[in-house]
Amino acid sequence: MISNQILQNTLDGFKNITKMDFGIYDMEGKLLVSTSDDLETGKAEILNFAQSPADSQTIRNIQFFKVYDEHQLEYILLACGDGDESLLAGKMATFQLQSLLTAYKERFDKDNFIKNLLLDNLLLVDIYNRAKKLHIPVDARRVVLILETPPDTDQGALDNVKGMFSSKSGDFVTAIDEKNIIIVKEIAPGDDARQVDKIAESVLDVLGRSPENKTHIAYGTIVKELKEVSRSYKEARMALDVGKIFFEERDVIAYSKLGIGRLIYQLPIPLCKMFLKEIFANKSPDDFDEETLTTINKFFENNLNVSETSRQLYIHRNTLVYRLDKLQKSTGLDLRVFEDAITFKIALMVVKYMKYMETLDY
Repeated sequence: MISNQILQNTLDGFKNITKMDFGIYDMEGKLLVSTSDDLETGKAEILNFAQSPADSQTIRNIQFFKVYDEHQLEYILLACGDGDESLLAGKMATFQLQSLLTAYKERFDKDNFIKNLLLDNLLLVDIYNRAKKLHIPVDARRVVLILETPPDTDQGALDNVKGMFSSKSGDFVTAIDEKNIIIVKEIAPGDDARQVDKIAESVLDVLGRSPENKTHIAYGTIVKELKEVSRSYKEARMALDVGKIFFEERDVIAYSKLGIGRLIYQLPIPLCKMFLKEIFANKSPDDFDEETLTTINKFFENNLNVSETSRQLYIHRNTLVYRLDKLQKSTGLDLRVFEDAITFKIALMVVKYMKYMETLDY
């Protein structure tokens, strides 16, 4: 569970303090790490000691110690030095290694627990029991953020992002797939979505924003109980997908701000095709020329205000009215009428949604 690099660093630290040499062997008698090449011993001696009832033993002026992980023998530690001093140093090193095993196992267990919690793989009773065992509060306010990064994102930048969140403060960072980093953030009682927005923006700042490699971060709603974290995760996942379809210009996408896009995203494709056919017969709102689409989008941006739209398009008011009349004749929809405008706006969004779904690989 613990990497050899961590074990080596630990032994090097003890050598610097005690001026003694140490070595760690596995249960097969293989040397894992050592502070000296002279500390090697016979495989038979390691295996005989591992099978003996003793927790420590002295063989040829070398102290042998057993390192346990919850009563399961994990390593054999060797300490070389003067009698009592090496015995004391070996006991301290053994205690440190057992503490490391406990810490790493708890970290792994927490990560595994959070992953299963996000994916709804736990029964309600298991959530509460395991949370209690792992000392995770069940009634804290939390929100799930999903960070989607480009394939060539620098690993150092990702490590910096992970470093922003500490499990000691109730935050968890994990990964369910290769593309996304999942952040389960504990939220203070007085904080709201505006604070989550700031957190998301700070993550993007640390990661480094680039127009070439667009990075998105989405988040769900703030939940009050641990059992609801999976709901916030599902909301964040939907926000990420819906944001790609309807809000490409946004770096941060909140589930609560998806609007009608959230409803369209859940429509079956056959129903979308039926809707477009009923409204436009054999035409599609996506078939209009660039000038017409620009006029329509600008008209929507200005809340159906003819004067403001014509001003921003640098055209005469009568020219805009002519374009709207022409559109009405071809579609039967008058965008100056609120109900018709809503129908047309939804149709444009449905077309975007269908195009996006066509690009996915099933």
